[in-house]
Amino acid sequence: MSRERLELGRSGEERAAARYVAHGYEIVERNWRSRNGEIDLIVAGEGSLVICEVKTRSSNRFGTGAEAVDWRKQRKLRQLAAEYLTTLESFVPDVRFDVAWVSPTGVRVYENAF
Repeated sequence: MSRERLELGRSGEERAAARYVAHGYEIVERNWRSRNGEIDLIVAGEGSLVICEVKTRSSNRFGTGAEAVDWRKQRKLRQLAAEYLTTLESFVPDVRFDVAWVSPTGVRVYENAF
């Protein structure tokens, strides 16, 4: 992956994290990794633990970031979330899956995206 694409992705994750913090959420993890993959953001707030996939686009030419999270990616995120939850010492009653679409014009979060 090119340096520019990596920087675009990092910038998008920063903007998405800032949006969550501005709305009263706490950042729990950034780029949580296991040998099976990565979760971009894990945040807590409003009684939920939120697993967030961040998609950053410099344009809409190839569709929105939200459209890029297909059933395969959703399945992978569910598996990673289950793996992450096993690392916690306490039970988490509510887990939500969001998709944050970051574009040049702003950050849009689709809560309960799947």
